[in-house]
Amino acid sequence: MRRAIALAARGLGRTSPNPVVGCVVLDTAGRPVGEGYHQRAGGPHAEVNALRTAGERARGGTAVVTLEPCDHEGRTGPCTRALLTAGITRVVYAVPDPTPSAAGGAAALAAAGVDVVSGGLAAEAEEGNIAWLTALRLGRPFVLWKYAATLDGRIAAADGSSRWISSPQSRADVHRLRSEADAVLVGSGTARLDDPHLAVRAPGRHTADLRQPLRVVLDSEATAVNPDARVLDATAPTLVAVAEDSEAAHLEGLTEVLRLPRSPDGRGLRIPALLAALHRRGVRSVLLEGGPTLAGAFLAAEAIDRVVGYLAPVLLGSGASALGDAGITSIGEAVRLDVIDTAPIGPDQRITAVPRPSSALSSSPEEK
Repeated sequence: MRRAIALAARGLGRTSPNPVVGCVVLDTAGRPVGEGYHQRAGGPHAEVNALRTAGERARGGTAVVTLEPCDHEGRTGPCTRALLTAGITRVVYAVPDPTPSAAGGAAALAAAGVDVVSGGLAAEAEEGNIAWLTALRLGRPFVLWKYAATLDGRIAAADGSSRWISSPQSRADVHRLRSEADAVLVGSGTARLDDPHLAVRAPGRHTADLRQPLRVVLDSEATAVNPDARVLDATAPTLVAVAEDSEAAHLEGLTEVLRLPRSPDGRGLRIPALLAALHRRGVRSVLLEGGPTLAGAFLAAEAIDRVVGYLAPVLLGSGASALGDAGITSIGEAVRLDVIDTAPIGPDQRITAVPRPSSALSSSPEEK
């Protein structure tokens, strides 16, 4: 199962709106004879790829899968049918499939006489598919907020300069996060100050050859994105979200424009409406790269599922902080986090944490 989980991770950023899935096939003696993973949406599922490499050696054997095999006819046939046709007699899966249309694979296999076992390394397998599972359960994309800061929590100096607080290694790691996300999102402040490109870059590879996420800019008044903005080039698709009552005629024909209601306090756009719109277009994961104002708005909307902070061994003493106003006025209202990973990235420390407990993981956009 651990090998299947590692295989599934190879599909990150390429399978949306489908999950990442890995599969290992064992022969009758318990020896691995085939493996595969879901490589892209619309392509063969992990079980089919693993069975192809196993061939006849799969007959009478075991399939170890990170997600319950599907039992529906979509762009590809049911994995249950493929497993039965291949002669698999035992299936071990980690996480039940919560999709109404695809669930029931375990029951269908058991009804056909296959020995079915569930739950092996379920927590690890769920973590590998956390973005897809969150989006499915909540009806909105999984949101990961990324920021880079000094040890005293500053993301820019007093004069506004911020390049570069973090190391080249940390910046390269951010491109990994971008490559795994369906969309990268910034606000008008970042668009105005940095003119970001928001594309995935990798040493020695042209950006056009890389899988690129949707670039999203929240520009309430439609004043931050100019016709010559780098984010409007042909490298990747771009969506500019503006207020319903803003004048955005100058953007028509240059990029896709999404009109959204303003937030109740009149500052910015309504975050749940944005996430619902992104979910409808197939976005299952969002990398939030905006500044402190946008991060505060997402936190206030309980729409941050994970935080990745790159802390550089630097002190500034003044300047912008990583997080803006999130509606928190007392220590009792503080959002507590559980740290799930720490790792050195060059001279920096990368800290990954999740809200504890997180109402963001129990509320859909419609409930906000």
